[in-house]
Amino acid sequence: MQNILDKGTVETAVNQILTHVGNTSYALIDFCKANDVLVQAYSPIAHGEAMKNEAIVAMADKYGVSVAQLCIKYVLQLDLVALPKIENPYHMTSNMDLAFTISLEDLKLLKTIDFKDYGELTYFPVFSGK
Repeated sequence: MQNILDKGTVETAVNQILTHVGNTSYALIDFCKANDVLVQAYSPIAHGEAMKNEAIVAMADKYGVSVAQLCIKYVLQLDLVALPKIENPYHMTSNMDLAFTISLEDLKLLKTIDFKDYGELTYFPVFSGK
């Protein structure tokens, strides 16, 4: 990122990175924010795999929201732009109903979850680190 900022000929405005509960690159996000680069968090629901994580499901139940809503709100409360994949109009509408706030205590808890299991997609290069 620093190389792009130093040598790029076009001002960098946005960095789109894989970000969700359990897989958040805090150092990169902080670097981007310090350099006025907006972070777009793609796959905030971990390609649906977050819906299978017991800790995330329990937290969503605590707030009376869906896992998708919790995951999107997590990203927004980190001051990032959420880019969820939405397959039908119902999900689009429900995912926009974010009239709740994750408490600071619960946000800290969500930040401690280490979740990088994408099921059958784990070996896809973008997830495996290749």
